[in-house]
Amino acid sequence: MPLEGRGLAFRYGRGPWLFREFDLSVREGEIVGLAGPSGRGKTTLGRLLAGYDVPGEGEVLLDGKPLPRSGYCPVQLVFQHPEKAVNPRLRLRRILNEGWEPDRSFREAFGIAEQWLDRFPGELSGGELQRVCIVRALGPDTRFLIADEMTAMLDALTQAQLWRAVLDIANERRMGMLVVSHERKLLDRLCHRIVEME
Repeated sequence: MPLEGRGLAFRYGRGPWLFREFDLSVREGEIVGLAGPSGRGKTTLGRLLAGYDVPGEGEVLLDGKPLPRSGYCPVQLVFQHPEKAVNPRLRLRRILNEGWEPDRSFREAFGIAEQWLDRFPGELSGGELQRVCIVRALGPDTRFLIADEMTAMLDALTQAQLWRAVLDIANERRMGMLVVSHERKLLDRLCHRIVEME
């Protein structure tokens, strides 16, 4: 069953609509790209689909039902800026284990060093912290992953390593993905289809 946004609309306060009557679906096992200029609402759409924000109009459905409001959400979002997604006062071990407890081999597949786990977020680089955020989002109950410019701040080699690891998990579990990016070459390489926000 798909993750669906039906007739979605959003605006901040009484300001202009970022978008209206926007439909988007991602099926299990499908990788969908979301492209478009800055300021068109790509990040906001990702937040709506993951349940972080509530649409002004329309609805988000998973298996034909609203997203769960408690417990582990099967739709996970990885933000572009990892420092905004974690509590700076918690050690990385606790942050990583919030939704599930990945074993050492899983962490190593994403290049997470054991010594990082006893540190605070501010003691890691942005790229190191993003690895932690990606693994945290890939719990066994995750059915859809929304990657919002997930590797934009990383060098090309690290990007390739992380995407390879994520795609291995997605293929193994038939996990659906929405990839938000300005990099059209990345979307062309990863995605089954691309949706343009004009």
